[in-house]
Amino acid sequence: MKKNLLKTLVLVGSVSLFSGCTNNQANPNSGAQTGAVTGALAGSVIGYNTKGHNKGQRAVVGGLLGAAVGAGVGTAVDNNNPPPQQTGGWQ
Repeated sequence: MKKNLLKTLVLVGSVSLFSGCTNNQANPNSGAQTGAVTGALAGSVIGYNTKGHNKGQRAVVGGLLGAAVGAGVGTAVDNNNPPPQQTGGWQ
């Protein structure tokens, strides 16, 4: 059972580390990525701590559901924010 928890934590940790490596420029509209990572971490913790027998499976399912919900909320926030404005410099 501890091996499943370790595998789940390694998977979630690697996803959170590599999710920021998708672009070489600063992206001010990254609410979807932030929401997905935050939701995955929160969902896996909540899933692991619920009552039942298979904690590893519940942690994975909670992480997947949390990532989906977090990405949806982050996308909605990105769509409501105005686009960044260029305020000067060379054109």
